[in-house]
Amino acid sequence: MSMTISGHAAASGFEAPLEVLSGCHRRVERQCATLRRLVAHLLDRDPDEDARAAAAAVMCCFDTATRDHHADEEMDLFPALIESMAGSDAICIRELIDSLTLEHRALDFRWQRLREVLHAIAAGDSVSLDPTDVEPFICMYERHIAREEAELLPMASRLLGEEALTEIGKAMRQRRDGPHVGRAPDGSSELATGLHCLVVRGPIT
Repeated sequence: MSMTISGHAAASGFEAPLEVLSGCHRRVERQCATLRRLVAHLLDRDPDEDARAAAAAVMCCFDTATRDHHADEEMDLFPALIESMAGSDAICIRELIDSLTLEHRALDFRWQRLREVLHAIAAGDSVSLDPTDVEPFICMYERHIAREEAELLPMASRLLGEEALTEIGKAMRQRRDGPHVGRAPDGSSELATGLHCLVVRGPIT
């Protein structure tokens, strides 16, 4: 059975930064699905070519796209939302922002522990991918994404005007400029999005 390790997603440009953020959510969901399949794939075998490629693709996503995504929110979107409420009671926005930021830190912590194992798998080492490490990470990310889709992005769409969104888009583009990795049209890592990379055909199901 063939499997695309990183799916192809339609790219939004930086002129629509909220769509770019939502698009990153979709890529994270696809890589979480890959992680679940990888756990099952490694139950009765050592890391084969497909497993090594899958581990590398997941690392690429969470090392680049999600890192930039968290920075997009914390450095650009969150301050713009607070600024949009200047002079009025913004307690609910601050509470949401503080809570999401704490979730970013918790996700980053869990990812660093998981990454060590994935790095070993990508190198072909015979290590196990413990579902008790993988599943809490995935479930936390799924809840986080659902909250941002239901609360954060709709709020940003209501409160932020064209000028603020343009500035956020510019900052997001600048964050991704650099020679260290290829970038897709939406500014995310090409390796992480699967626009020009890692399509593995093999038995991972």
